[in-house]
Amino acid sequence: MTEPALTALALSLKVALWATGIDLVLGVAVGYLLARVRFPGRELLDALLTLPMVMPPTVLGYYLLVVIGRSGPLGAWLHDSFGINLIFTWQAAVVAAAVVAFPLVLKGARSAFETVDPQLEQAARVLGVSGVGVFLRVTLPLAWRGVLAGTLLAFARTMGEFGATLMVAGSIPGKTQTLSIAVYEAVQAGQDDTANLLVLITSVTCVLVLVVASRLAPRRVVVA
Repeated sequence: MTEPALTALALSLKVALWATGIDLVLGVAVGYLLARVRFPGRELLDALLTLPMVMPPTVLGYYLLVVIGRSGPLGAWLHDSFGINLIFTWQAAVVAAAVVAFPLVLKGARSAFETVDPQLEQAARVLGVSGVGVFLRVTLPLAWRGVLAGTLLAFARTMGEFGATLMVAGSIPGKTQTLSIAVYEAVQAGQDDTANLLVLITSVTCVLVLVVASRLAPRRVVVA
């Protein structure tokens, strides 16, 4: 394997792991909120948070540029307060990948939490278990398969993210050039061997993740 391919693979793994970790924490929290708390606008919030799943990546990348760019509200605050510039950094790639893949964790977590019988949680509270204890000792252990399945799908999605990442992070070899972007650059440069190798790595990784995710997905129990 060539050094550029190894570099792109290492960067993609770093970006995917960071983005998936962020999505896991936020997805579990928001998924539990949507599954257990009823409030006005709940389904509207779910629809808005699911938008990245159907929105064109370039449009999503444009929105991210508006928000985290030097002239954007978040980007300007980060630059003025901490001297941080996210655009054209690997951290920007993490932000783009996390936003794109977030709906996969959210949907998986919400569906998993909705399959947990609330009476089991209530029984634990009656026995004196705290709210956090109920979540950690009852809800999450019963829902972990669905949460993990959604997380693995998000990881696979972050490994293949292209459009939004290219817009906010660019294609700087060794710094922001992930596997999917490296494939595009290799094809544009006529480097078919490098492109084939990168495509093979990406495809094998995604297939393995999908197989594991399908085995972890909750199965409906049918009572005869």
